[in-house]
Amino acid sequence: MQRHPAGMEDAGTARVILVRAPAGFGKSTAMMQYYRSLEERGQSVAWLTLDAQDNDMSRFVHYLGEMMVQTGISTALPYSPVEAVDAISTHPSGFTFFMDELDTLRSPGVLGLLRELIERLPRGGQLVVGCRSWPDLGFGRLRARGQLVEVGPAQLRFSLDETRSFLRNRLAHVPEHAMVTLHNRCEGWATGLWLASLALQHKPDTVALAERFSGNDQALAEYLAEDVLAHETPEVREFLLRTSVLRHLTVPVCAALNPDTDCAAMLEHLATHGVFLTRIGDDPPAWRYHALFASFLQSRLEQRGSGLCTQLHLAASQAYEAEQRPVPAIDHTVLAHDHARTITLLSTHAESFLDQGRLRLLDRWFQSLPPALLQAHPRLAHLSLWAACFTRGPIETQTLLDSAAPLSSSDSQSAESEHLSLRAMLLALQEHYADAHAVGRRALAAMPSDLPFADSALINLMANISSILGIPEESRKLLDMARSRFGTSAFNRMYAESLEGMLDLFEGRMRQASARFRIAVEATHLATFNQSHGNAWAGVLHACALYEANQLDKADHLLSIYLPMARDVGLPDHMILGHSLRARLAFNAGDVDSALHSLMELEHLGHVRRLPRLISASHLERARIYMQQGNSQSAREELDRAAQIAQPQELQNYRLLAQDVEYPELAQLRWRACFGDSASAAVEAAHRAVEAERQGRTRRAIKLRILQSIAEHRAGHTGEALQRIANVLQTTCREGFFRLVLDEAPWIKPLLASYLSRALEQGSAGSDPIFAEYLEQLRVDAQISAETDNPQDTPEPLIEPLTRKELHVLQLLAEGYSNSAIAEKLVVADTTVRTHLRHINTKLNASSRTQAVALARRLRLIL
Repeated sequence: MQRHPAGMEDAGTARVILVRAPAGFGKSTAMMQYYRSLEERGQSVAWLTLDAQDNDMSRFVHYLGEMMVQTGISTALPYSPVEAVDAISTHPSGFTFFMDELDTLRSPGVLGLLRELIERLPRGGQLVVGCRSWPDLGFGRLRARGQLVEVGPAQLRFSLDETRSFLRNRLAHVPEHAMVTLHNRCEGWATGLWLASLALQHKPDTVALAERFSGNDQALAEYLAEDVLAHETPEVREFLLRTSVLRHLTVPVCAALNPDTDCAAMLEHLATHGVFLTRIGDDPPAWRYHALFASFLQSRLEQRGSGLCTQLHLAASQAYEAEQRPVPAIDHTVLAHDHARTITLLSTHAESFLDQGRLRLLDRWFQSLPPALLQAHPRLAHLSLWAACFTRGPIETQTLLDSAAPLSSSDSQSAESEHLSLRAMLLALQEHYADAHAVGRRALAAMPSDLPFADSALINLMANISSILGIPEESRKLLDMARSRFGTSAFNRMYAESLEGMLDLFEGRMRQASARFRIAVEATHLATFNQSHGNAWAGVLHACALYEANQLDKADHLLSIYLPMARDVGLPDHMILGHSLRARLAFNAGDVDSALHSLMELEHLGHVRRLPRLISASHLERARIYMQQGNSQSAREELDRAAQIAQPQELQNYRLLAQDVEYPELAQLRWRACFGDSASAAVEAAHRAVEAERQGRTRRAIKLRILQSIAEHRAGHTGEALQRIANVLQTTCREGFFRLVLDEAPWIKPLLASYLSRALEQGSAGSDPIFAEYLEQLRVDAQISAETDNPQDTPEPLIEPLTRKELHVLQLLAEGYSNSAIAEKLVVADTTVRTHLRHINTKLNASSRTQAVALARRLRLIL
């Protein structure tokens, strides 16, 4: 596999390229590929792999002379080091010397000769060296002069795409999830991936094995023991083992675990001598071990007995507590299984973590405690219920609440308010909104409680329920109350901004909603947080906003983080939105099977959580996929299944975000507009759009107007359809809606193409550069060519018919499968699929895959 790490190809006039990384990062491979790249370009290159015997000066000079002969610097071997350096320094042409395994050089004389050679390299002369540790060759001066290019672990690590390519070459069939898991576990470490591929060969369950792969794997452990630990002194090995319990290494905490060691000097030594240690901060200086190396060290430490591990964790906990860092202090106490100390620390810090919205962290800590011990501390037990509610979902939390001891409080009204607030939250999460509203009113009347978080959550919950029940004025009053009382709470800000964003979205203010969702996600990020620590409630909404803005990769990334959290909590709308978007993203990427799998997961969740709305949504989204594949009958059947699912009647009238623009009646309208009685569909869509506008549901009205224009166009009312879509696009441009239009691309494309062609001819968009840019973006993303074929034209019959295999490929292409997905389905190579597609395009006289599908459908070759 060819790789070109950043820096090597762009070295320019640098004297030295230093390729430095721990064992197994592919230093030699990267250097050799660069060597071959220069050789292919006709440049003078020479390679020397050093070993311990090269510390002999005469031997080193001999091999240096061979490199000189190979590159044309001289015709004979030099007699002395001085002659060698003089000849090299005066050579008029360019050349590159490669020296690998530089760490083996220890002789002061040989290192001095190499320093002299580097200082006197002529213009066009370059040295590429590979090593694990920082060499004593005066590279600091070269760095200051800009004459040193450094290639380290960050550049040598495999990217995710490179990991995919490597594993596919090594293993026959590796699921995507297994590849991503191994990439993350190995952190792009080449040897780790190679050893992992050995472990996975001929194993059926590669996903499970990938998730279990660690430093305990026999081959990996033997490699690390022989190639890393064996090279270190006993003092260094002891330090490595004792500090392996730490996630991050700082001098004070390491000193607490190694009181007799100069930890600052030790860390600098490890960082510069090729051990798997990465610097992650400067204030204070902090490092971490490579994940696989850490797990290997931990397994070695455990072989000494659990007592030492416990002592080290407690020492780390006390050190972190002294630094006023409660999170790692509690983490290490939990790992030491010191429940009494965990209770003490949680009693001090739990409420502040609750206010910060760090609920998953709290739930993990609470679950580490024996239930009986937790129940003996009623205040902590009640806090644990709030943490469980927002991480494990309402059903499990309701069971815990029923068995919990009554909350003791000096104020019985305060205790009742906290209890009622939690009950209202659990009812809402199970979609019993009317009951939740009634219980919540009782809780509001009993406020304030002794727990500000509960009061904040209650007010925001009631604001959300009021919005769902169609009382936006009450919702906004409650949000104002939440801000005035709890404005400094990160969790309150997250919840309030999310709700305001949802109200904006219902009313069609997409740009404002997007800004609020982003603020909501960032509200739960403290200084030590990154975006993945935000709350699931805001995270899925932010992903939806990114999807609507057509930032599909970013949306997919956020859903990977937040959707699992939303599933754990049991947020119905978030589960529907998240799984539906994952299905659309997968379908857009040509991975139809993953799209259908995502919807199967949604349907399964609906059965498990007893939420029929999730089951219905899975059928509606599946119908969309079948419609996009041109399979109207299967789509009709899915819509009928969705209609047969019994749901509470009141849910259909609630303002629920997941069913704002995707609900059974609208899905039926879409099908009729595209496959059924389009004329009556246009009339009904117009009527429902007016009703949505009257209710202030602007986004829904826009979607209905889009469907109305599709139906009118198909019914032959082209003029009305063009005028309607022109008005719609002005609105969607103003608010930044993209997917609201593009998600209907398979059916709106002919109309959109006609409108864009007319707008281009008339120059109607030219006076507004923003609108012109928006239309161009729609044209590109909808894959509408500048010269669109007339869909009414009948293509010429084929001179050469398509083969059965080509028809199969074409059908899969029409169903939305990507090249790689087609290759996987047909059990052939990607190159074979590309060959089939070239033949198909040639026979159909098509210039693209999209045109090929369109022509094949007009010729009735495929469905």
